Amino acid sequence: MIVSSENIREVRCRPFQDQKPGTAGLRKKTSIFMQPHYLECYIEAVLSTIDLPESSRLVVGGDGRFFNDKAIQTIIRLCAGHGVSHLIVGQGGILSTPAASVLIRQRRAHGGFILTASHNPGGPDGDFGVKFNTAAGGQAPEWLATTVFEASKALSAYRISDIPDLDLTRTGIQRIGALTVEIIDPAQDYLSLMQRLFDFSAISDMLAEGVRLRFDALHGVTGPYARRIFCDELGAPLDSILHAESLPDFGGLHPDPNPTDAAELVKQAFGANPPDIAAASDGDGDRNMIMGPRFILSPGDSVAIMLAHADKLPGYRNGICGVARSMPTSRAVDRVAEDLGIPCYETPTGWRYFCNLLEAGLIGLCGEESFGTGSDHAREKDGLWAVLFWMNLLAVLRRPLPDIVREHWFRFGRNYFQRQDFFIDDENRAVDLMEFLRDSIGGLPGKRVGSIVVESADDFFYRDPVDASESPHQGIRLCCNDGSRIVYRLSGTGTSGATLRVYLEKHEPERGRTERPLAAVLGPVAECASEVARITRFTGLESPSLVI
Repeated sequence: MIVSSENIREVRCRPFQDQKPGTAGLRKKTSIFMQPHYLECYIEAVLSTIDLPESSRLVVGGDGRFFNDKAIQTIIRLCAGHGVSHLIVGQGGILSTPAASVLIRQRRAHGGFILTASHNPGGPDGDFGVKFNTAAGGQAPEWLATTVFEASKALSAYRISDIPDLDLTRTGIQRIGALTVEIIDPAQDYLSLMQRLFDFSAISDMLAEGVRLRFDALHGVTGPYARRIFCDELGAPLDSILHAESLPDFGGLHPDPNPTDAAELVKQAFGANPPDIAAASDGDGDRNMIMGPRFILSPGDSVAIMLAHADKLPGYRNGICGVARSMPTSRAVDRVAEDLGIPCYETPTGWRYFCNLLEAGLIGLCGEESFGTGSDHAREKDGLWAVLFWMNLLAVLRRPLPDIVREHWFRFGRNYFQRQDFFIDDENRAVDLMEFLRDSIGGLPGKRVGSIVVESADDFFYRDPVDASESPHQGIRLCCNDGSRIVYRLSGTGTSGATLRVYLEKHEPERGRTERPLAAVLGPVAECASEVARITRFTGLESPSLVI
């Protein structure tokens, strides 16, 4: 079929007023995306904003959640309607978020559409999402997201081709007039990059010697990648992978790699015969949880230890030029950066803030508390990369994972850390709480709750060191007299209501006090956080909905 002006039509429609992207693209309930014209209008707003050149090339794929297959066919038609000449699509419409980022960069694409709501539940009653990543492979910067939102509120029509559905199940080239659609193995480019970054021979030898891996894909996109990498390439037994099949509703699981939602994996890690390394990733493959025998590795400790040992791995032999963490994340990595004499940047939550620093060559490693870690190999956080990093580290250091962490605490002290999530049905209550905190900032220093005294308080303001863009109101920070820190912010990844996130942290430098129960160390800090913010009064909740 030839794509010509006769195949392209303009569909008149009313604009939607709610297509404002969050920290990682546009996320809504699946039913909202499935309503007439909704997806089309958002993609139209993106395509009409990004000013693609002639002979443009885009990457398209998603995490396989419900509506992924139909949405991709719609995006192909819209791209054809806008004269895109080359689309690179993952076989079956599947691409993990980090693999899509790698593809955009390696194939020199002009950007890509990634269909995912990350760790949010899937299915007809679940969540769906779309985000546009730029030619650098990273999430759209804030100015572009804002421009797309403004365009979405003003458009009155979209351009779409009438080409039929394409067969996405077979790899190869399909040409439809001037449009080339290339269906690719979703794992090959990603695998090739991982083989350059890590010592696959050392990891394979370690597994052959009896070191045991258990990986939980949570029925998300990483199942096929994990089988290909861990089993086919590295020789791990097939039963090393739990919930390996990618399912549209994630098998009813909440595909979030944390101790609560990956309870089956945690049970194995703390069982009678635990694996040497247990790990999980989320729906779209960008998050990770790492555990050792009867030991859960904190995300903040993970990125700090990665930085301390990065030069022992092939892809990072020359060291790391700088590191960044999101503001709420544990400050454990700051101490390692100081020891190495490299800069450590503190950014707002949202991977796009790391992308500017990565593109400018200011950092080579970054991480956030919500189980996200990455390096300059991609412009997204990367769950399987983090697992491979730790497997390679175990192969090099030849010590159990808990021992590696305890040796780190012995040298740098321990940053005790906990996140408390409060799920609030009425978003206005959450907004009122944050406004109350902002109005109270001036009077908080000197406030005492039990033995804790607030020493300083501010509303985090970020000025990007690369482009000087400014991001105000990124979270309320309290620093206290006992070395503890409290952070409050509203999550930007949900699709209904609001989630208040409260981050608690306390550094313990004494070597004999680094393995105390978390509740004993952070309990008083949590009480202070609750009283200062009047959480029960504003939310009606007596306790957190989720503790991580």
